[in-house]
Amino acid sequence: MLRYSTAGESHGKALITIIEGMPAGLNIGSREINQQLQRRQKGYGRGGRMSIESDEVEILSGVRAGRTTGSPIAISVRNRDWENWQEIMAVEQTPHSEERAVKRPRPGHADLSGAIKYNHKDMRNVLERASARETASRVAAGAFFSEFLKCFNIYIYSQVVSIGEIRALPEPVSRQGFEVWRDQVEASAMRCPDKSQESLMIEAIDHARENGESLGGSFEVGALGVPPGIGTYTCWENRLDARLSGLLMTIPAIKAIEIGEGISNASSPGSIVHDEIHFQEDRGVFRLSNRAGGIEGGMSNGETIWARAYMKPIPTLYKPLVSVNTEMWVEQKADIERSDICAVPAASVVGEAMLAYGLAAAFLDKFGGDYIEQIKESYDRYCEYLRKEWRWERI
Repeated sequence: MLRYSTAGESHGKALITIIEGMPAGLNIGSREINQQLQRRQKGYGRGGRMSIESDEVEILSGVRAGRTTGSPIAISVRNRDWENWQEIMAVEQTPHSEERAVKRPRPGHADLSGAIKYNHKDMRNVLERASARETASRVAAGAFFSEFLKCFNIYIYSQVVSIGEIRALPEPVSRQGFEVWRDQVEASAMRCPDKSQESLMIEAIDHARENGESLGGSFEVGALGVPPGIGTYTCWENRLDARLSGLLMTIPAIKAIEIGEGISNASSPGSIVHDEIHFQEDRGVFRLSNRAGGIEGGMSNGETIWARAYMKPIPTLYKPLVSVNTEMWVEQKADIERSDICAVPAASVVGEAMLAYGLAAAFLDKFGGDYIEQIKESYDRYCEYLRKEWRWERI
């Protein structure tokens, strides 16, 4: 079973990730992981933390001579801001342990509920772990999962669809011209290929900053080249759409997910919604639309898998909302922590990591194997079966 876990606090010494079940023989090194970490730190609307951190990974175990060994993988991302917090965040009690205590929870954040759950009088214990800084660990892990999927010609992508009320026209993504399209997204400050809306998104973020506000939005994340039959209809917990939706919902501030055109499909007749199945001798089985987002009955159907995630505005406001001082028990303005104005572009990169993990785990569930070559043998047999028995030519 492929799984991973993370540890660490926003201003602690480092973020730690453990990956178990990664097959042996995957070619990967620090360079590929650092590239993904750098992508997460970009995007217009990020806060002051990004001017301090320049995330770099240290691989502690599970990789030797540029290849995974099959052993548990341990990786560390150091927090450079630890130098300014080492007295406050020290493991042992120090004279400065009570400094920067948080007593006025931010509406919309984990502060109050987490303090109640774990009986923390200082809510810094909550916000340090609930912080989206933790997603750097996920992106580091996601680099392994994405590289694994590339071995089977499966490619992960994302694009920003909306910021506040500004909505772009998302472009359909396919293998044809994918590299050019991806470069356009990566060159965009908003990770949005719709140039006509990008400038309006930037203006909206600037306006929010001037008014002490924050902005949310939405992004699309997808996977090209996934063969049909990943996931299952036979048991609820292994339905692929449920699995992927749950993973995307774990990203901080994500409040809604749709697979394909899930929202608009709910108000349209079935004759418009469902993707008709066609056949031509030279093309085999194919479809002309993909409103289902590449998943039917809890399984991949061979089309591009894509989903949209909807992110609420970040809870830290520089003109804070009304809260309660839980030490004095009076209404006061909420505490202010250094934060982004808008993190939707960064969240889209985290979305890629979560999608890659879900697909890599489901892929291994189906094809098994302890090392890459063994998995490829199983996968190649399945592809031959698809071509021979089901006229599936797009592998």
